[in-house]
Amino acid sequence: MIKENKRMAFFWALIFAFIGGLIFSYLAIPIPWLLGPMSAMLITSRFKGIFFYWPSYLRDAALVIVGYSIGLSFTREAVINILTNLPMMLILTILLVSSAALMAFFISKLSGVDYPTVLTGSIPGGLSQMIIFAEENKGINITTVTFLQVSRLLMIVFFVPFIIFGPVLNMKHTDLVMNNIVKGTVSPAVVFLFGAICIVAALIGKKLKFPTPFLLGPILGTALLMNVGFQGPLLPSFILDVSQFMIGGYIGLLLKPEKLERKTTSIILALLSGLVLVTGSLAISIYITDVLNISIVTSFLSLAPGGMDQMGIIAHEVNADLSMVTGFQLFRLFFIYFAVPPFLRWYFKRKFSGEEESLYD
Repeated sequence: MIKENKRMAFFWALIFAFIGGLIFSYLAIPIPWLLGPMSAMLITSRFKGIFFYWPSYLRDAALVIVGYSIGLSFTREAVINILTNLPMMLILTILLVSSAALMAFFISKLSGVDYPTVLTGSIPGGLSQMIIFAEENKGINITTVTFLQVSRLLMIVFFVPFIIFGPVLNMKHTDLVMNNIVKGTVSPAVVFLFGAICIVAALIGKKLKFPTPFLLGPILGTALLMNVGFQGPLLPSFILDVSQFMIGGYIGLLLKPEKLERKTTSIILALLSGLVLVTGSLAISIYITDVLNISIVTSFLSLAPGGMDQMGIIAHEVNADLSMVTGFQLFRLFFIYFAVPPFLRWYFKRKFSGEEESLYD
């Protein structure tokens, strides 16, 4: 009975998500097959008596597709370019994380929510890692952390495309993916090789507990094959649309504002913090454009505090330097995964132990 309910919930989720994609596509809204299903799930799941289900394996399969597509951009020249810019990546990552920590301080004061909870929920680009971190540490409200992380991600995924395609940067959609598909017959052996490597790399990444392994594994596996002389076929746009659809439906069901304490204040402050982060990223990207001699859209997507998969999808749409965008996002992802949690544990340990000592003074 439970399985049957899940099937029906998934069926109706697919229907509403597809309708959302069609509406956004008809209205010519940027990346419609990501934002449309996301909006449909977010809105319709709020109604009483409606239950949706979106299996995580669909999201994982979509991430493998996106990871492969991103990995194709990691040519030898692109890898050398990324290694050259590592010092700049470190400086900008520290600046972004420090800005998020400062905003978390003000949000904590204004909302009355404790600083460790707000700080954990405000670290940009580490959704899954920060939620896991919150689960492992006592005194942190995991519901608030999840809301802050997901609402920031949703806002950025919505807001960044309108900056890119709207009057701010005024970029146009391109048909690059369709036009550059390798012509002629692609060897089935090569297709099988890349497919097998992507799947194996994703599973290895999951085993090793990599951040977002179903995205990172295929990126690294595809990049490795590209750098030893293989050439993988580019994907037609409809496959990328399907992958966006599978990611959008999943993300849209993550946010559950009804479980949040101090709903109105927390929602307003979360949106404001996301807006400040995006605006700050745009301002810094103008400077980075001249320093690194890259396009404004490439620098902005490189710094935007969203997920690597979403920024990669948008970079595809506007013919940005995908390897540069992914390089910056990947570096920040690893920095947040390996450097931020140990620092937060040290800080929270001192803070909580200090508070306990003050109780006995």
